[in-house]
Amino acid sequence: MEKLTNKEEEIMCILWKIEKGFVNDILEHISEPKPHYNTLSTMVRLLEEKGVVSYKAYGKSHQYFPVLQKEDYRKMFMDETMEKYFDNSFSNLVNYFVKDKKLSSTELEELMQIIEKNKK
Repeated sequence: MEKLTNKEEEIMCILWKIEKGFVNDILEHISEPKPHYNTLSTMVRLLEEKGVVSYKAYGKSHQYFPVLQKEDYRKMFMDETMEKYFDNSFSNLVNYFVKDKKLSSTELEELMQIIEKNKK
């Protein structure tokens, strides 16, 4: 599957959150500047063509819902991010967040607990 554009990801995040909706429902949740209704409708249809969204027809109206699960997209995105930016190294990833994002001591402690828990 190809990577989604930022706007496509935004639409998918909305659909994952609301689970199903008409174009107007998606438009209510989309960030400013909001696209024109027809533009958004075209973008949702492109997501449908890509196979990540499907719909149930009600006459001429379509209620869209995600086919691609959020966890599946997250895995693909993270795998790609790990390869491109962190040389497939989890320690490089953690190091990035520790140094550049200045994790709090509480967050570092939580991370250590997660690591210890998953060692077992």
